[in-house]
Amino acid sequence: MGTNRRYAAAIDRRMDNGILQRLATESPLQSLTRAERRADELPETRDPKPRKCRAWVRFGPHPTQVDAVVVVWNDVACGIQFTVGDRELRCWVWANAVTPL
Repeated sequence: MGTNRRYAAAIDRRMDNGILQRLATESPLQSLTRAERRADELPETRDPKPRKCRAWVRFGPHPTQVDAVVVVWNDVACGIQFTVGDRELRCWVWANAVTPL
């Protein structure tokens, strides 16, 4: 038997979503602390039209990439928002962990 090349991307996306949902239920989403993102020193910028990105996040000890939007940022960190299943999650990640789309 061969592989289904026609729908391979859709199958991969479904598998990735299933893994992400499992990670999100088993481990807590980690976010940078105020000190790590230097919240008291650096000004934050909020975007009225959040921009799409691909970002590395961590659920407990498990790093994974998610499709997200950058809602707020400063010179060292970005506040992102993304959906896992029917839950909307937010966290702060290092700015270099975010790739604009």
